Amino acid sequence: MQPELDTLIRRADQADPAAADELFALLYHELHRLAEINLRRVGSGHTLGPTTLLHEAYLNIAGRPDVAFADRSRFLAYASRAMRGLTIDYARRRGATKRGREFEITLADDVPPSDDTTRTGEELERLGDALDQLAALEPSLVELVDLHFFSGFSFAEIATLRGVSDRTVQRDWRKARLLLQHALLDDDSSVT
Repeated sequence: MQPELDTLIRRADQADPAAADELFALLYHELHRLAEINLRRVGSGHTLGPTTLLHEAYLNIAGRPDVAFADRSRFLAYASRAMRGLTIDYARRRGATKRGREFEITLADDVPPSDDTTRTGEELERLGDALDQLAALEPSLVELVDLHFFSGFSFAEIATLRGVSDRTVQRDWRKARLLLQHALLDDDSSVT
């Protein structure tokens, strides 16, 4: 399965539309699961469904000729990032005004965040901005946040995808979390 997937990714990278469609079909169920998890992470105050999010993300990815994926990990991280961006844009467009608790990425371990909060468009936009700042410094940390926080991959799964140890992923997670918290705090102080 993995050699077939790697071949499809390479063919899709070379602008082969048939390979891109086949890759999408092969990973559809996994991408749908990512969309469901992504929507749970941002809360229940939206009407966007996982299938719609998945299809919008596919159109976003397929419409970018300059995007390349070296492996499955980078493809899934990019799909997750596309879903995150679409979710933030959707919340922004809806003009969400509900007040929920502050948006926090405070996980110290591999336990997923609770799904019982509603994120406002403003909170999602702030997180998106913080992730964009982090991407300018260390894109691999943003990929980790997308895979773990937004897509629900465990540290062990991410370690396998990246071909590194679980401890390396945990160390990177702590670093990403600290940098994001710093960026979010800086954003709060500049607003007031």
